[in-house]
Amino acid sequence: MSETEQAELTEAEVSEQKAVRLAKRERLITEGDAYPVGVPITTTIPQVRAEYGELEADATTSVTVGLAGRVVHSRNTGKLCFAALQAGDGSRIQAMVSFGEVGQESLDRWKELVDLGDHVFIAGEVISSRRGELSIMVKEWQIAAKAILPLPNLHTELSEETRVRQRYLDLISREQARATVKARALAVSSLRKTFTDHEYLEIETPMLQTQHGGAAARPFTTHSNAFDTELFLRIAPELFLKRAVVGGLDRVFEINRNFRNEGADSTHSPEFAMLEAYQAYGDYNQMADLTQEMIQNAAFAIAGSHVVTWADGTEYDLGGQWDRLSMYESLSAASGVEVTPETPIEKLREMADAVDVEVPHPIAGKYVEELWEHYVKGDLVRPTFVMDFPVDTSPLVRAHRSKPGVVEKWDLYVRGFELATAYSELVDPVIQRERFVEQAKLASQGDLEAMRLDEEFLRALEYGMPPSGGMGMGIDRLMMALTGLGIRETILFPLVK
Repeated sequence: MSETEQAELTEAEVSEQKAVRLAKRERLITEGDAYPVGVPITTTIPQVRAEYGELEADATTSVTVGLAGRVVHSRNTGKLCFAALQAGDGSRIQAMVSFGEVGQESLDRWKELVDLGDHVFIAGEVISSRRGELSIMVKEWQIAAKAILPLPNLHTELSEETRVRQRYLDLISREQARATVKARALAVSSLRKTFTDHEYLEIETPMLQTQHGGAAARPFTTHSNAFDTELFLRIAPELFLKRAVVGGLDRVFEINRNFRNEGADSTHSPEFAMLEAYQAYGDYNQMADLTQEMIQNAAFAIAGSHVVTWADGTEYDLGGQWDRLSMYESLSAASGVEVTPETPIEKLREMADAVDVEVPHPIAGKYVEELWEHYVKGDLVRPTFVMDFPVDTSPLVRAHRSKPGVVEKWDLYVRGFELATAYSELVDPVIQRERFVEQAKLASQGDLEAMRLDEEFLRALEYGMPPSGGMGMGIDRLMMALTGLGIRETILFPLVK
């Protein structure tokens, strides 16, 4: 089926094409193999394009190569067939299969057996066609892998649902999909390099935990047959990374998966990649400096600049020194009402009711945070560190050194959403126990996100954890900030119903 004949296929048409292709598969197996263990490639499509891409029209090279690619365009004429072979990076080269080079039998087999989507090996001379298209004049060919299902129309954009559910088709057909995967790899590599430059060690901590902690979130639960006990998929690596700092690993980080049994939307996924890092004798100010450097380095790795271009063409500037904004002061300025850590909860409730802000677990700090999101969050354009949070919403954070009622915590907002957070870590085991007890009370009142009292973590703290700064950042959200895409586009294989 030629590319010009291809259209959106019905289920019946797909079934019919599959039957035809299965018959071709049987013939190939009878005559040789439809899925050989390997083919004698000597180079790749990108390498040939890099070396011979500037050939003049109708030029020859006397250079013979063997390469393979997926057939994404096919045009069969009498004694000459044309096909576009695509490499994994999306680069293409034209295959020219002629009667004069391969003979009638091989030409007929090409016409009868090769379909769009097949992986094909070709060997022949590198030339440029009369129209100036870089080509291989084929002397021999073979099927490298027979495709049983037809490709979608490569000239028609796939629906978002298809892109997400069948990402392999998205990668075959869309340059943006391939570019996003490459950008993510470059960004993560850059993050690791920045940490290495600052003498951090990358470590791994458990995914399965007997206690869930390190964040306010609802966990996934499972059961271990070997230990006959309930286990939790981790919601954060924090409490184990801190154990490592107690043990003398002064600068540690981890990039890995977290799981939270909560809603999914344009900025949340139940399974997501997370970066967390801890630095002994650091604080939240130093972590802000490090986070800005990491993100700017990642932007430069992808775009060659601190100005990134989003998928819709918008330019976003991540350069310069980022603003640091007080949560209480910015809320007071935006609402026209002075709000401090001493503001009574009744006054906060009145403010929330007046603007229809709902607070699911009505404690003073929750009101402050929800009101801040209502009044301030939407006006943030530049990357901004929002500093100094309420103490009752941050059970793992050190009290502010000079401001009563708040803790040394910031959230980083980029592109209108929270990208990262950091603390001056709470390392006093006595106060930490008190905070856990308060969290346990919230849990008993129905707060499914409240933390449990973790005796093993408290035991570690009792051996002495140095003053430390810690930060966490979602890798998927980082890619949203760098590419302008939604979270399901930044995750290669997102969870879908």
